[in-house]
Amino acid sequence: VFPETSLKATGVDFLKSQNTREHHTDAYNIKNLVVRRGQPFKVQVGLNRELRANDKLSLRFGIGENPLKIRGSLMSLKPEREQDFNGWKISFVKKSGRECLLSVTSSPNAPVGKYTLNVKTGTHIYKPENGVIYLLFNPWCKDDVVFMEDEAQKKEYVLNDTGYIYCGTPSNIYGRPWNFGQFEDFMLDACMDLLDKSKLSLANRRDPAYVSRAMSALVNANDDSGVLMGNWSGNYRGGTPPTDWIGSVTILQNYFKTKKPVCYGQCWVFAGVLNTVMRCLGVPSRCVSNFNSAHDTEDNLRVDVYLNEKGEKLNSMSLDSVWNFHVWNDVWMKRTDLPDGFDGWQAIDSTPQEQSQGMFQCGPCPVKAVKEGDVYLPYDGKFVYAEVNADQVYWLVKKVNGKNKYIKIGTETRDIGKNISTKAVGQNKRRDITLEYKYPEGSKEERKSMERAYSFIRPSGIVPRSKYATTEMGASIAVNPMVMHETVTKSGLHLEITHTEVLHPGNPLELAITVKTSTPGSWTIDLIGSCQLQYYTGKVQANLGTIKETINLEGKSEKQIPLKIAPDAYMKTLASMDDEVAILVTAIAEVKETNDKLTKETSMRFEYPPITVQMPETAKLNNDFTCAFIFKNKLNVTLENCKLLVEGLGIFKMTTFDQGDIMPGRIMKSEIICTPTRLGEKKIVAKLISNQIKGISTEKAITITE
Repeated sequence: VFPETSLKATGVDFLKSQNTREHHTDAYNIKNLVVRRGQPFKVQVGLNRELRANDKLSLRFGIGENPLKIRGSLMSLKPEREQDFNGWKISFVKKSGRECLLSVTSSPNAPVGKYTLNVKTGTHIYKPENGVIYLLFNPWCKDDVVFMEDEAQKKEYVLNDTGYIYCGTPSNIYGRPWNFGQFEDFMLDACMDLLDKSKLSLANRRDPAYVSRAMSALVNANDDSGVLMGNWSGNYRGGTPPTDWIGSVTILQNYFKTKKPVCYGQCWVFAGVLNTVMRCLGVPSRCVSNFNSAHDTEDNLRVDVYLNEKGEKLNSMSLDSVWNFHVWNDVWMKRTDLPDGFDGWQAIDSTPQEQSQGMFQCGPCPVKAVKEGDVYLPYDGKFVYAEVNADQVYWLVKKVNGKNKYIKIGTETRDIGKNISTKAVGQNKRRDITLEYKYPEGSKEERKSMERAYSFIRPSGIVPRSKYATTEMGASIAVNPMVMHETVTKSGLHLEITHTEVLHPGNPLELAITVKTSTPGSWTIDLIGSCQLQYYTGKVQANLGTIKETINLEGKSEKQIPLKIAPDAYMKTLASMDDEVAILVTAIAEVKETNDKLTKETSMRFEYPPITVQMPETAKLNNDFTCAFIFKNKLNVTLENCKLLVEGLGIFKMTTFDQGDIMPGRIMKSEIICTPTRLGEKKIVAKLISNQIKGISTEKAITITE
């Protein structure tokens, strides 16, 4: 009798195209197999001889440096005997000759990451080429905590690699096109690196709540030399100004290659990158923009705004601020660590603002907890609640005998947390999700939720929180926060701020303050108004002009007071800044007869001529087509040092064209030859930046067919 040939594996076919189609992972640009947990995938094992009854065959999946069964980091799956190991399952689909087809289903709560597959036969271990399998969260699997029922939502929140991030001001919201690019070269490897860097235990890698919290910390460079260095200083030398990015791909690729933080980010860049990371790992994710977002309110749910006697907002006084907009992310999951009722969207934020448990990380905080006022729930509920619900208190700072005197001139309870926005599912438009974060203003439910939140936050009465004010204000009285509603004045005084002409850079800013009264009587009103340029973080950059007038109104009447700013007053400042700025108009009105005071502020943004993209509506895979970008400078100013940035995922890599100066009336045209490498609807994003203007961007879609 011949000695028996010991069984050896000779090859493994990962059946990549079939598996990745079934797992919705076919878009990842990577040699290895990428699958989602809790769902079967097939592997074909080649052997040196036919399989016999007493042969020992096992597939071993190991994760981490030193995989061990006892730690749960080594799954040894035996199709003949142990068909279930740590929630992983294996079975024979078919045996034919020297080949066997196996079906493997990982556990729906398996740790997410890279697994190495070996085939063990007796004492022999076969290590296949490209034997590393990437295992991701699975929103298609009912037993995965990230399960999402709706197909269109999964297509948007997991598979869409482009989108918009909403910016601007509440009165002028615009969508910045953003390429998330979670399937591009090195993206998945960069995310796996971040998972390793997070030092999460294997058990915590099972849970998207821990993973998303860790990623919110790693996307900023604070504490852990993570992906992006934040910079709000206005000086971006030695890096890329935050307004120049049009997507996450370049950022994550640079980080992956250099392992050093990429310079520089601001909130929408942090949110864009975190969105890429979460979608890449398989957690449904969306970018959320909150307009008039309160920051650093020190848990007292109040932002103090200080104005001088000209009605200009003072920077130096305030520790807290209201940003024109702030962007964070919502991720979708069941919260197994919380009482019932808090599943669904969870807010996470990677912009470094406040430390949470000693690190710059934020969330996941259930959006439902914010709405209900359950701000004690983990994580960071108070912080997120304040961002969308704080009150604004306005103080007039007067010099009396060389000392500052603070006079409270009004409270706004409805201005913070406006127009909370995200991209609509399956459509290129904005969806307002304010009602997911809060009850309608003034409703019974809103009041209940607020009382609940206040019972946990305990605000410290109404005292100005300026670092200069505390000593002089010792005697100020605490007020019940629930009574801080808007002042109803005896004269029915009302203010409106508008622009009467389009706000084009290089033109005069034609602004107007309308003063209205609505009750019988003769009213004498002192009005002061100011116009300033401010960063999106609320920081004032330049004072442009003020007005001071006394108006007489009878009964129900109104008067419009113009406020005109010449181009010379602001164009130099505009050209010297590397940020997009808003125009801030503040008005203070005082009725002499009743001593009523009212204040109002509005931010507006400049408007720009568009970029046009010319290209066919459809193109064939791997066939070249031409794409042209055209821009006509319709402004009265020369745009200096123009750069055109373009990127088309699956079409062409990020490209920059230097355009020099574009004079008024001149037309710029750039062309790029494109070779599409992927099927389906693809988008081309373009952005024009110059010394004067940062905010011109556009996108156009093209359908790629076979």
